[in-house]
Amino acid sequence: MADDQQPAPEGERPRADDAPPKSPGRDKGGDRDRDRERDRDGGEGTGPDDEAAEREQGRERAAGRFREHTRDPLADEQGEDGPTDLAAASRARRSGRTLFDTGRDRISFDRSSISSAHIGDIHLRVDAPRPGHAVRSGPVPEDELRRLRRAYVAPEGYPGLRTALRARRLLVLGAAPGTGRTSTALALLDELAVADGARGQVSRVEPDVLRLTEKLSAADAAPAGEAGGHLMELALAAPGESPPEEMDLDALADALDRAGAYAVIVVPLGAAADALVTGRYGMRCPPVPTDELLAARLEELLADRAPAGTVDAAPRGHDGLLGRASELAGRAEVKEAVGLKDLRPAEAGLVASLLAGHLLGDLSYEQLLTGCRTIAAAQAQEWFAGVDRALAGPPAAHGDRAAPRPGAAALFHPVAFRIALAVLGGASHSAVASAAHLLTWELSVQSDPETTPARPLFCDDPETDLALSRAEAKAGRVEVAGSEVDARLIWYRGSALPAAVLSEVWDRHFPVRAPVVRWLRLLADDPRPQVWMRAAVAAGELCVRDFEYGWAELIRPLAEASAPRRRIFAATTLDQAAGHASHRTAVRRVVDDWSRYGTKALRWTAAMALGYGNAAATADDTLDALARIGTRDDGEQLAVASFNAVRLLAGPGGPAVLRRVDAWTHHKRAEYQDLGLVATVRLAVTRVDEVRDDEDGSPLGDRGDWPLPLALAVVRPELVRPMADLLWTALNTARSKEVALDALESLLRTAVRRDGAEWTRAGLAALLPAMFAEEPDLRQLDWLLRRMMRDQDDPLPDAQARALWWLADAPRDRRREEERDG
Repeated sequence: MADDQQPAPEGERPRADDAPPKSPGRDKGGDRDRDRERDRDGGEGTGPDDEAAEREQGRERAAGRFREHTRDPLADEQGEDGPTDLAAASRARRSGRTLFDTGRDRISFDRSSISSAHIGDIHLRVDAPRPGHAVRSGPVPEDELRRLRRAYVAPEGYPGLRTALRARRLLVLGAAPGTGRTSTALALLDELAVADGARGQVSRVEPDVLRLTEKLSAADAAPAGEAGGHLMELALAAPGESPPEEMDLDALADALDRAGAYAVIVVPLGAAADALVTGRYGMRCPPVPTDELLAARLEELLADRAPAGTVDAAPRGHDGLLGRASELAGRAEVKEAVGLKDLRPAEAGLVASLLAGHLLGDLSYEQLLTGCRTIAAAQAQEWFAGVDRALAGPPAAHGDRAAPRPGAAALFHPVAFRIALAVLGGASHSAVASAAHLLTWELSVQSDPETTPARPLFCDDPETDLALSRAEAKAGRVEVAGSEVDARLIWYRGSALPAAVLSEVWDRHFPVRAPVVRWLRLLADDPRPQVWMRAAVAAGELCVRDFEYGWAELIRPLAEASAPRRRIFAATTLDQAAGHASHRTAVRRVVDDWSRYGTKALRWTAAMALGYGNAAATADDTLDALARIGTRDDGEQLAVASFNAVRLLAGPGGPAVLRRVDAWTHHKRAEYQDLGLVATVRLAVTRVDEVRDDEDGSPLGDRGDWPLPLALAVVRPELVRPMADLLWTALNTARSKEVALDALESLLRTAVRRDGAEWTRAGLAALLPAMFAEEPDLRQLDWLLRRMMRDQDDPLPDAQARALWWLADAPRDRRREEERDG
C-alpha cells in the first residue's frame, strides 16, 4: 500500500450497479466493464434527497436479505453468530465411510456355496458353531491331549497363568468365547499334571463347585496325585444361575491341595463373572498371536498332506507348500477378505484349511476369498443367535418356585454395544457406550414391554466390553465446539465386522429393526457430529439391504423433519445408498422428484443430497436441480442451494461449477443472479474441511483449515481466474458488496496465524493479483486494508497490511517493468 495513497472517504466509495457487472475475459486483453458510478435506478442525475434515501434503504434491505442467505445450513440450530459443526460433520462422515466398503459388499455371498466341504482328509466347516452346546463330563481323550500338545500355541501371558495355578491349585480363567480359553486351560492342566508326576487324568467336570469339592474331599484316602486335573466351564447364562462365592472357591482350593490336584474354572467375561475374574483366583486369558497361530495350523494341516520334503521347516520359507501358504496368507486381497486383525483358534484353523485347499487344488481362488469373507459373518451370527431365548419362553420351573428370568438389560447390553460399535466405530468410547445404553433400553422395552428395564450402575467394565466385542481403544482426539480435545477412541479389530454386524441384525433378526430405527432417530438428534453423522452413514448401509423399509421408516420421515440436522441425516443416508450401484438409480429419481415437486423440507433435503455429488447422473444435472431449488419461492432456499453448489467445487468438477455460477450471476433473472452471488460469497467464507469429501492425503486435505478459494488457488491454479472474476463481481454489485467485503476481509486475515506462522499467504499471492488487476480495484483494496487497520477490536498490523498490498500490486509492477524493458 503506497504511502501517498489515501483511502476514499466513506461517501465516495465506488458504487455498484444493482445487476452484476460483466467481466470479459482478461486473458484476451479485454477491459472490464467498470461503469460502477452509474446507478440504474437514479440514471445520470443525482435526484431528490428522498429518492436517494429510499434507494439507500432499498439497498440496505437487499444487503440484509443477502446476508441472511449466506448463513450456514445449521445456523438455525446453533445460533446465528455461533460456529457450526459442518467441518466436524464432514470429518465424521469421511471416518464413518471407511467402516463400509461400498465398492464391494464383503457380506454379500451365498452361505450355502461353501458351508461344508472335504479337502482330502480335511473337513472344512465354515458356519459358526452354535452357542450353548453342552460338553459332557468325563476324562479328556488321550488323542485330544496329544493333538493339543502338538498344535497348541501358548499366548504371551501363559507363564503367569501357569505360575498362578501351581501356587493356588485353582485358577478362574476369564475370556470371551472362541478365544482358545478351553485349550489354554487343558494345556495348563496337562502340563502341571505331568510336571508334578501326578500322571492323573485330565477330566471335564460338571459346572458345580460344591460337588467337585465334596468329591475331592471324599477321595482324601487315595494316593497323592491320583486326582489329576479338572476342567470346569461355567456359562452363567441360565436364568437364576449365579457365580460361586469366594468362600466356596477357598474350600475347593483347599480340597485340591489335599488331593494334590489342579482345577481350572473357565468363565465368560461379563457382569455375571466380573467378581470371579477380578477375585483371588481370577485371571484373564490373553489371546494367542495370530501369525504364530496361523503358522501352526498350516504346518499341522500340510504336514500330513504334502509329499515328503515339500513342507518347510521355517514358516516364512519361499519353497514348498508351507512357504507358499504363508505368502498367500499375506496377500492384501486375502487379508481384506478375512477382515479381522486377530484370528481366534477356530478361525485360524478355517483360514489354514482354506489356504491348504487352494494350494492342493481343491478350492479355486474365488472360493478361497469367499470362504474368508464368511468368517466375520459367522462371528456376527454367533454373537446374536438366541440372545433373548430365556425371555421369549415361559419361566423355567425350579422346585416349588419359578426361577426368575434374567434382566433384559443385562442380556441386551453386550449385543447393543456391538451394534453401537458397528454404527459409531471411530468415535469416542463414551459416545459408543452412551449409544449402547440407549439401544439397550429400546431392545429391552421391545422384548419385555411390561417391565421397566433396570441395569446396575456400577457393573460396566470397559475392558470387558472391548473383549466381548473384539474391539480396541486408542488415544485420539475429538472435536468439541470447534476445538480438539483428547479422547479414547474405539473401533472393531477388523474392517469386516461393522458390515457383518449390521447385516446380521438387519437381515436375520427382523423384530430388531423397530427398536434400531427408533434408536437411529435418537442418534439423529444427538448434537455431536461424531454421533449423528456416523449414524447417518450406517443408516444408509442398512437401507441398501432393504430400501423399501429404510425409505418408509428412516429416510422419508427424517427428510420432512423440521430440524435441519435430521434433514442432513436423511440426505447423508441417501448418498450412502447411492454409493452402491444397485441403488443409485432409485436415489437419483427420488432426489430429482423432490427437487421438482417436493415440499419445502424435501427440496432442502434434496439440495443437501445433491451436494455430495452422487444424487444426479451428471454435474450439469446436479447444478440444474440446485438452481431449481435455489430460485424457487423468491429464493427462499438460496442458502442451502448455494452451499451445496460450493461443496461441488471441492470435487473434480470445479471448472464446470465455476462456469455455471458465472452464468447465474449474469442471468437476466434476478433470482439466478442472487443464486450466483450468494454462491460466490459462500465460496469465500467456506473452509476446506466443511466441504472436502475425498480421502486423507489429498492436497486439499493438508489445508483443511484454509478458506476454500485460497486452497484451490494453490492446488488447482487453473481455477484462479474464474474465482477472481466471480469475487470481483460480488464486490462490485450493490446488494452483495457489503457481505463480499466482509468475506474478503476474512480471507485477508488468514495470511498468517496469530503466532505469526505462515498460513494462506501462498493462496492470497495467487488470487489477489487476479482480483485487483487495475487501479480502481487497488483503490478498493487500499480502502479495505485501511479499514482493517482502524478496526478497534482487531486492528491489522501495519506490516501485515503492507505485505498484503504488495501481494496484490507487486505482479502488476513486474508487468509494467517487463513492458518497459520490451
